[in-house]
Amino acid sequence: MSRRRPSDQRAWLEGDPPLTAVRERFPREWEQVQRELAAVVERDDVEAIKAYASSVARPPRVPDEQALVSALARQRLAAGALKQMGVAAATGVSAGTLRFGLVSGFLAQRLLFDGGGLERKPVSLRWFRPVWPLVRQKRYLMPLVEPRGIYCFYSSALIARLVALIDGRPCVEIAAGDGTLADFLRDAGADVLATDDHSWQQTRRAAADVVDQDARTALRERAPEVVLCSWPPAGNDFERWVFKTPSVKTYIVISSADESAAGNWNDYRQQTAFDLVADPGLGRLVLPPEIGSAVYLFTRR
Repeated sequence: MSRRRPSDQRAWLEGDPPLTAVRERFPREWEQVQRELAAVVERDDVEAIKAYASSVARPPRVPDEQALVSALARQRLAAGALKQMGVAAATGVSAGTLRFGLVSGFLAQRLLFDGGGLERKPVSLRWFRPVWPLVRQKRYLMPLVEPRGIYCFYSSALIARLVALIDGRPCVEIAAGDGTLADFLRDAGADVLATDDHSWQQTRRAAADVVDQDARTALRERAPEVVLCSWPPAGNDFERWVFKTPSVKTYIVISSADESAAGNWNDYRQQTAFDLVADPGLGRLVLPPEIGSAVYLFTRR
């Protein structure tokens, strides 16, 4: 959890911030919520789900301000996850199961991951388009994988288009997480260096090929022509340095169509050095379609 004062944290949480921002700021609380959800879903008991949803809605009773902040964060995260999974916080589930079933799990694994774990692969649209409609429990996928730092999946067609946009120029990915996207791009022939300040390590797998650098330092020392960022946290304080780096000619942001969910839109609108265009064709190549992704291209004037 962040070292900000508890009173400031409480005010921030009560201001209804985006769930992605809460997850980034409270990784331990998010891990706890995921464990609780996994346990209750595994029981395959609708009444247990309803009881958990009701418990989430109750005001927390804790001994001090710091504990209250933690409890409020867990409450916000749990309510958001239940909503994503189609569960009403007012106990609106009356029948059915919340388990990611055998068939849905098998199809999702084959489509999106390499092997039996959670290592992503470039997704073939040739297979995704006919098979994805057969996955009946689509809404459960992202709540199950987001604790591991997976906010989207990249189609092989998207990788090819990004390589063409990079066009042989030196590229730095900032806030690269586990470096999956940079790996895909390098395998396809692009010159991409993944960088991250590793503040994500509590929730994501380690990656030896991701350089331990914050965005400002990476941009200053590497002076790239192209910068890439996938799902930057909402209201982050590092994207501004992209617009202040003279070497940058193109900035590519893989993000959400919902401006409150990702990216620093204040900086996007205040900067004057770049033209901003949303590319709907690229956005459709980010998977799955249900998450409402968008790809934004910033080009220096």
